[in-house]
Amino acid sequence: MVRRKGRKITALDVVVSLFLLSAIAYVGYRIKVGLDYHWSWGAIPQYFWRYDEEGGGWVTNILIQGLLTTIRLSVWGTLLATIVGVAAGLCRVSHSLFNRLVGRVYVEFTRNMPPLVFILIFYYFVSDQIIPLLGLDDFIFCRPQYARWLCGVFFSSPALFSAFVSALLSLSLFEGAYIAEIVRAGIQSIDRGQWEAAHALGLSRWQQLRHVILPQALRRILPPLAGQFISIVKDSSIVSVISIQELTFQATQLMASTYFTFEIWVTVTALYLAMTLTLSLLVSRLETRLAAGRI
Repeated sequence: MVRRKGRKITALDVVVSLFLLSAIAYVGYRIKVGLDYHWSWGAIPQYFWRYDEEGGGWVTNILIQGLLTTIRLSVWGTLLATIVGVAAGLCRVSHSLFNRLVGRVYVEFTRNMPPLVFILIFYYFVSDQIIPLLGLDDFIFCRPQYARWLCGVFFSSPALFSAFVSALLSLSLFEGAYIAEIVRAGIQSIDRGQWEAAHALGLSRWQQLRHVILPQALRRILPPLAGQFISIVKDSSIVSVISIQELTFQATQLMASTYFTFEIWVTVTALYLAMTLTLSLLVSRLETRLAAGRI
């Protein structure tokens, strides 16, 4: 097993880091002097947590609530988009002409539409036509108290559940088209001899994919797939235009009421960076484990 040595910090790393810090300091100085902006960082922590006098304890405030909604959207959106993307990617490489046409129409239609337009069209169609037929609101409100509490923890509050599901489906279908192309490219990158060898062993088409092709393709598609997962976290901010109370929406409302423009958006940027960098680290460790297993 090959052990990777830790990367040493070079003089160039130090120079680049100092340059970036200097650039950040200069921008902050120009905002304060050029725009005559008065920084108020001390006011920001209260929007993370607040003391509830009635309950006698600390509760989440607007920024944490938005962050939790963003995390829920990202987690469930990643799962659904992966399922949709893998299914569409398999359709794209299927022997069936119908499956290939379905997969291509879905991918081309979705990828060639602006994300905002897609989200708006699909959201209003789903919320106006599909959600009422499913009766989600009545189903949620008829559940016991503990079930509504679990719904609020894992999805959204019962009052906003339908809107959350509509936004989740819209985001998942949009991101699934990009994952489908990643899966298709990964499968098609496997040498034709692997297919022939699996076929010679008497494996069916599904068994060839499951036991031979997909395990090899996974190592190749993981890096671009990780980038797409990070995009899902960032693209979840798009649903703020349909009044889903995720982080960007809450930050917009907070900025409009407090006028702490730069403090709020710098804080929101830091929160998004924390989420995406954590995801990048997890995927990097997964890549390392896969590489170690291959060795």
